[in-house]
Amino acid sequence: MTQAAARRGGATVGVLSDLSPIEATAVRHLRQWFSSPETRLDMRDDVSDRLGPELCEIALETFGQLCKLCVEHGRRPLMRHGLTCDCLGADENCFANMIAAAADGQVDDTMLFASLIVRPSMARELLPLASEFGHLLRQMTTATPPPVQGRPCSATLH
Repeated sequence: MTQAAARRGGATVGVLSDLSPIEATAVRHLRQWFSSPETRLDMRDDVSDRLGPELCEIALETFGQLCKLCVEHGRRPLMRHGLTCDCLGADENCFANMIAAAADGQVDDTMLFASLIVRPSMARELLPLASEFGHLLRQMTTATPPPVQGRPCSATLH
């Protein structure tokens, strides 16, 4: 990987506080998964507290398979910011959007984001895993309403 590619993947594109609960949780779990065995245990505790032990095992198995595919078939290494960093990296943002789109059943968008993370020939393999994990994250973050499915073409964002 070139330094330029690492910079692009790690480039700050926002802050975690601007993300939806599903997206922010996906980024936090991505960081915990790859950081250390201790942070994986923290992730397990968080998921178990919110979903219970049975769904926790399903969530962790699904997330593990998802991360394994990203590592083994990634277009390049998935760049991440530190555990306590409030910045949102480009790769983290792509991963979070893939999970959120999958949770919302947006297959085309999920495939688009997946193809930015892994080789296009493997993007379809991420779809069921991202969908399952996204649905579990939705259960974990039910304190907030689901995001709006669409927006009129004439809607002004800023």
